[in-house]
Amino acid sequence: MDSAMSFNTFKKNFLGNSPDWYKSAIIAFLIINPIALQVLGPFVTGWILIGEFIFTLAMALKCYPLQPGGLLAIEAVILGMTTPDNVYHETVANFQVILLLMFMVAGIYFMRDMLLFVFTRILLDVRSKTLLSFLFCFAGAVLSAFLDALTVTAVLITVAVGFFSVYHKVASGNELAADGHDHTKDEGVLPEKAEQLEQFRSFLRSLIMHGAVGTALGGVTTLVGEPQNLLIAEKAGWDFMTFFWKMAPVTMPVFVCGLLTCVILEKTAILGYGGTLPNDVRAVLEEFSEQEKQRRTPNDVAALIVQFAVALILVFALAFHLAAVGLIGLMIIVLLTAFNGVIEEHRLGHAFEEALPFTALLVVFFAIVAVIHDQHLFSPVIGVVLSMDEAIQPGMFFLANGILSMISDNVFVATVYINEVRAALDAGEISRELFDKLTIAINTGTNLPSVATPNGQAAFLFLLTSALAPLINLSYMRMVIMALPYTIVLTIVGLAGVHYMI
Repeated sequence: MDSAMSFNTFKKNFLGNSPDWYKSAIIAFLIINPIALQVLGPFVTGWILIGEFIFTLAMALKCYPLQPGGLLAIEAVILGMTTPDNVYHETVANFQVILLLMFMVAGIYFMRDMLLFVFTRILLDVRSKTLLSFLFCFAGAVLSAFLDALTVTAVLITVAVGFFSVYHKVASGNELAADGHDHTKDEGVLPEKAEQLEQFRSFLRSLIMHGAVGTALGGVTTLVGEPQNLLIAEKAGWDFMTFFWKMAPVTMPVFVCGLLTCVILEKTAILGYGGTLPNDVRAVLEEFSEQEKQRRTPNDVAALIVQFAVALILVFALAFHLAAVGLIGLMIIVLLTAFNGVIEEHRLGHAFEEALPFTALLVVFFAIVAVIHDQHLFSPVIGVVLSMDEAIQPGMFFLANGILSMISDNVFVATVYINEVRAALDAGEISRELFDKLTIAINTGTNLPSVATPNGQAAFLFLLTSALAPLINLSYMRMVIMALPYTIVLTIVGLAGVHYMI
């Protein structure tokens, strides 16, 4: 009896409240991997491990991927598919991304009042859902070109959570001024408000997806738009404007077609798009805006002015790349908290709650990347593409990079490919002209088709695992389905640009 009770208790505690079938699947993975390693070898087992890790990402709303993904990563190290030193090396190589998550996202948290003020005005003043979606997509693109996709995504998440929490409070029968409301649970939602709440969720999902895709449209255009762009530019010896003009024959048509896709999706209202803002929700947000205006004290106004001023400093510092993005984020935290009087430790701590779980997950992801590197899982693809005719190599590099980025991570794929191509140039195996074309193909290939899955881009993965995703029912498969039209358009236009325009 005691042993049975202990086993059941252990089983219940393992992965907490996740479904029993999910727990069984993770246990099965952990049992299968050592057997597969002995029977099938490390190469095949490596691909099996990638599939298992992607499964944990796909089921992020059932269980946060850190725990099951972490168990898979630990097992991979124990089985010798990679080493702790190599995991550390991959982590250090991406330290700028980790700094970005630790500090920039927290910095955005201290700007939430200003962001909510600005976006509330946009949301209430722009009545057309199509125009609003276009503005979100366009703003995401422009900001990402000069800032960073993760930073922009953090802004979108902060704003959407703010909107949702305001209406959820009212939908649960509470006054707008009430404190302590838990907007993560629907148990208290009034029956007559349930339908409007679901419509609002649909409305926010489409806006967020348009904005997230916008970060990819803009992020591909400049050397500061995505983490791997800087490495690519360094290997190619390109400065900011050279990088922009080299990429422009591909990225500008993609940018235009991406925005057109946004408009078409809203007009046709397919695949989860087209949801409008319910009148009841608009009325609540208008009332909230008016109450905030009336309740605003001189101290509140001063705090908003500080946030606006620091936002300008942020844009300037990021646009001119004055320091690593994470260090700029730390500066933002210091400025905002110092001048707005946030000096208690517990008030600072809340700002880091959103980003640190994802930072831990990203390090686990780097462990999987270390397995990919150590087992040379992508090497056969690189070898095949480099053996093809030079005329079709750029297009094939675009497709190969795109497919692998959907499966793995665009930063890692770009890093592997640009190093291989640079090595081929240094060895005299390819010309400088071909190197430039392949570099363009690598950058666009890793940045555009990778919108297909959340694991393709760090910004998408951050969105999937954020506090916002469960609030608006944004699951892995829903993201894949909603991104599908963009994936098709961006891939076709990008491939045509690589093949015909460079």
